[in-house]
Amino acid sequence: MKAPAIVLSSAIVAVAIVILGFALKGGIDNFSNRDRVVTVRGLCEKEVPANKVTWPIVTKEVGNDLTTIYTKIQANNDGIVKFLKENGLSDSEISVNAPQVYDQSAERYGNQDVRYRYLVTNVVVVTSDKVEQVRKLINKQTDLLRQGIAVVAGDYNYSTSYEYTDLNSIKPEMIAEATANAREAADKFAADSHSKLGKIKTASQGQFSISDRDQYTPNIKTVRVVTSITYYLED
Repeated sequence: MKAPAIVLSSAIVAVAIVILGFALKGGIDNFSNRDRVVTVRGLCEKEVPANKVTWPIVTKEVGNDLTTIYTKIQANNDGIVKFLKENGLSDSEISVNAPQVYDQSAERYGNQDVRYRYLVTNVVVVTSDKVEQVRKLINKQTDLLRQGIAVVAGDYNYSTSYEYTDLNSIKPEMIAEATANAREAADKFAADSHSKLGKIKTASQGQFSISDRDQYTPNIKTVRVVTSITYYLED
């Protein structure tokens, strides 16, 4: 009775040793594979139209009497606001800033022999989500000249700006595309190295950036995101 028991015990021990050997080998293989990784980046770019525009309408007046200048500015503002409303904009989209008065005679190192003492800058600002409508008005602002309202152009302190504010609506789609592009690059690398991709070790979404498509079309934006993903490589 003792001999069969000894044989059975020996067999169990032998099987256990074999199983333990395979487990150790698998553990060693997995440990060694931890050092075999590939890091890839996936890019996604998308062009979108701006959905917000800020248009400063600048006028300047010079003179020696502030009361006369104020009267002229008030007339200019009334004409500009009327022009904007007649072309479909509302009060909530129009704001009239306080005039900026520059007294040239008060400048210590300035030229005291000036024809006009005061230079007054006035700005009416349009802020709207009606981008295309405002763009048409910008091209149509010559109508103000017919009313004697001289709009100043080319002042870099008061340039028209365009924004894209709906990033959250396109984030999921762009992240998915960037991730897919990263996976495609990783698959190609693994195939070239006669390996296959394992699980993801680390992943970084990266930051979204929004920029003008080019200097000529600031109303068209390029949205960009880069994801960085590290995969394990397996045999």
